[in-house]
Amino acid sequence: MDNYIYLDNAATTPLDPAVLATMAPYFTERFYNPSSRYAPAQNNKRVLDSAREGVARILNARPNEIIFTSGGSESDNLALKGVAYARRTRNPKLNHIITTSIEHHAVLYAAKNLEEHGFKVTYLPVDRQGRVTATQVAAAIRPETALISVMLANNEVGTIQPIAEIGSIARKAGIPFHTDAVQAAGALSLDVEALQVDLLSISAHKFYGPKGIGALYLRRGTPFEPQIQGGEQERNRRAGTENLPEIVGLVASLTLAYRNLAENNRHLVELRDKLIREVLENNSGAMLNGAHPPERLPANASFCFEGINGETILLELENRGILCSSGSACAAGSSDPSHVLMAMGYTEDLAHTAVRLTLGKQTTLAEIEKVIKALPEVINLLRG
Repeated sequence: MDNYIYLDNAATTPLDPAVLATMAPYFTERFYNPSSRYAPAQNNKRVLDSAREGVARILNARPNEIIFTSGGSESDNLALKGVAYARRTRNPKLNHIITTSIEHHAVLYAAKNLEEHGFKVTYLPVDRQGRVTATQVAAAIRPETALISVMLANNEVGTIQPIAEIGSIARKAGIPFHTDAVQAAGALSLDVEALQVDLLSISAHKFYGPKGIGALYLRRGTPFEPQIQGGEQERNRRAGTENLPEIVGLVASLTLAYRNLAENNRHLVELRDKLIREVLENNSGAMLNGAHPPERLPANASFCFEGINGETILLELENRGILCSSGSACAAGSSDPSHVLMAMGYTEDLAHTAVRLTLGKQTTLAEIEKVIKALPEVINLLRG
């Protein structure tokens, strides 16, 4: 970690060395294309099948319901566009989508793209903690609703949504239901039966796996049109030679995350709660963004510091060896305030003061104590 205290694990996590070791042979001596017919390639095909089974076990799904993708953004786009176009093809009246105003841009921009192609989209508002209710979703359903998409947990403020309740409503209405679980994977249960979802997106680099690989769960029987043509891979649902080294890394990291889930979460919650408590106590004008525990992700601590620009806080923290962010890494470099905080009712000025600290399994108590000590120094310096 180059001697930095790394608290931006929501942006990406470090690759677990054990996962890298599992991947390594498939870059070199086991390089064969799983679609080829000779024996070494067919051995890789069996590895691919085993990886699909491994993901399915954790999701409580069938192996043939798992599609490997290039990451969370593709999984989200594939879910929305694949289902929306398929349902409209079957019934031209089905041209309405329901989502929320705090989704990741992979969902929001996909939804806006669908609007450009004739779909209507309802963007549900959220409360001050970033929550949407099942009642809101039920009220937004129309006869022409083709798809509902609500994230499992928010990547900026950590708020967990009532997905199972929403899923029950969607199922009774006969509407496919997608959840972006990219930020929740490795922290919350992904049991698709308990969540009552028809589609679910994950990305390996959020749970100590490699970048550039993800997966989409697609419930058997859900209407779906492929968005990438060119081959018969992934049961004709996503063309392209399978990225076997990274697929192996995805299932290895996902398996490790859920094998050690309770232990990792206890560690994170203890450190997160200490961080939240002491930041709020020791810094004037500090406020917690998002829902209070336990309705927030174990690793997420997001704050606003009234009257101080968040980017300035980040620079001062980096000068002290602490790496964190103001929000989503996908919006880094933008001068616009967080769309999540704005949807939660924050003013532009207050939204610009946000700082997000997201912990990892490698985070130590000593590091958190250093951050707790450094923050008041930074805040007082900038206020002065």
